[in-house]
Amino acid sequence: MEHKRITITGGKGFLGKHLIRAFEARGCRHLSVADLPEYNLTRIEDVRRLYDEQRPDIVVHLAAKVGGIGFNQQNPGSLFYDNIMMGVPLLHEGHLRKIDKFVALGTICAYPKFTPVPFREDDIWNGYPEETNAPYGLAKKMMLVQAQAYRQQYGFNAIFLLPVNLYGPGDNFDPRSSHVIPALIKKCVDAVDRGDPEIVVWGTGGATREFFYVEDAAEAICLATERYDKPEPVNIGAGFEISIRELVGLIVELTDFKGRVVWDASKPDGQPRRMLDTNRAFREFGFRARTDFREGLKKTIDWYRRRPLFV
Repeated sequence: MEHKRITITGGKGFLGKHLIRAFEARGCRHLSVADLPEYNLTRIEDVRRLYDEQRPDIVVHLAAKVGGIGFNQQNPGSLFYDNIMMGVPLLHEGHLRKIDKFVALGTICAYPKFTPVPFREDDIWNGYPEETNAPYGLAKKMMLVQAQAYRQQYGFNAIFLLPVNLYGPGDNFDPRSSHVIPALIKKCVDAVDRGDPEIVVWGTGGATREFFYVEDAAEAICLATERYDKPEPVNIGAGFEISIRELVGLIVELTDFKGRVVWDASKPDGQPRRMLDTNRAFREFGFRARTDFREGLKKTIDWYRRRPLFV
């Protein structure tokens, strides 16, 4: 792959920066980024210009409009439109240009609300997603339909990966759109810095989640790009489950926050449980997550404390 031209959409983002480093570590030198403001990938003319200018052999599509529960509740229309209007034309133009491979990143939000735990890829169509993030999850899942259809009709090599919730250094800590780990780290660290007596956390704490360290995610995507060429979707994750209440306790401990935690049960918990079955990823391209969760949290908290003030 070191001789292939690889375009990473969303390459300026959280996962994108780590993925570029992972490809570089493998000797890949022909790497390009397609991201705002140079490319607005919801515009077909920008998608075509991307292919004209970068002439990729491989496209890894990370770009997404994404956020936490509150952001999803406030923006269901734009989340659906922007994500579907990026994915469909990008994959279609890749087919028309006869690129070697298209790697589509989906989301765990594509799974049905009450999927049996651990989530197996064969269960992905067995129900409707959790309501607060269904428009986002379904828009991303359409790339799976498209990838399979184009493989069947045109022989186009497109694969679909399903990552679980990511976290790590460089994550989005903006309270308007961040996910649960960066949101909680920011609450606790900022409360320690200000001497606040309490923090308020959404929901009851009863929901469970699986969290996937971003460097492990980048490794999984590299391996799949190198080795996986089949129509079936593949989960990529760490294969463990933790309740939000336990997560809050761990972040409180690691940030040394000594105040009270107030649970706002009027706010939604989101999907009741999330944990992936990751056996297919190991079987098909040899991936297993390596980062201990506690150590990954420590690294993320340390990064947030050392971040430049403008981050």
